[in-house]
Amino acid sequence: MQQRQELTHQESEVVEKAQELASTRTKLDSLTAALDLKIAEVEKLGGDVEELNKMKAQLEADKLALSRSKKVETGKYLAKIKEYEQFLAEKDTEIAELREQNQMLLASNDSLNVHVGSLTTERERLVQRQTELADTLNLFTAQNQELSEKVSRAAALKAQNLKILAVNSRGKAKDNDAYKAKRVDKLKFVFDLPENPLTNQDTKDIYVRVLDPDGAILSDEAMGSGAFEVNGQETRFTARESVAYQNNNQKVEMVYDNTAQFRPGKYSVELYAEGYRIGGGNFVIR
Repeated sequence: MQQRQELTHQESEVVEKAQELASTRTKLDSLTAALDLKIAEVEKLGGDVEELNKMKAQLEADKLALSRSKKVETGKYLAKIKEYEQFLAEKDTEIAELREQNQMLLASNDSLNVHVGSLTTERERLVQRQTELADTLNLFTAQNQELSEKVSRAAALKAQNLKILAVNSRGKAKDNDAYKAKRVDKLKFVFDLPENPLTNQDTKDIYVRVLDPDGAILSDEAMGSGAFEVNGQETRFTARESVAYQNNNQKVEMVYDNTAQFRPGKYSVELYAEGYRIGGGNFVIR
């Protein structure tokens, strides 16, 4: 009877120890699962998980030691379980603070996004306005250039009643439509400059171009010929005269002394001033 009682007591102790061991393992497994959840949440919130990972490694080591131990010392592990539970409780407080910080950051980020969106919209509006102003400025500039061109053309001199006279060696001038080459030593150009209130009363350089029957410009630098600019391009002129414009329908006379004999054919005469053609005519050499 006594042996049976001892055996029953031993069996009870074994069962109790087995239950304590199973309970300890269950608690350690539960702590492992809780640590995994905490690590995942802290990582999601952008926190530091180094301390959590160290604690998890220590917990895994305790679980391994418990499974290999021949002597069941559940009391030692129960004390460690309390330390782990306290550690997790402290981490819960830190995680709550981390959640609150993240909420504040999210709210601030939303506010910044709204502000950035508003600034972007305003910038796009300003860029569009600048584009519109640039287009308007270009339009005004083009219109101003066109108006300036019209004013310049309106203010340009006009040569009227052009007469092309042949002057012989004795200085006698003849006004005909055609001249004999041997009787033309000089050419005299006589024309009027009509009144124009838009034209400044100052000295005007008037240029004459005489084109031969082939279209070549008669030019002799010894006789005062040279180059000038028309429509942005350089060209030759036959003769030039500086005239004080008086805006009173004045008459102008210019003389070109030709050193070579004119060839037979039809000649053209063009008058220019201030970059514009102001008149013209023609004559014939027989």
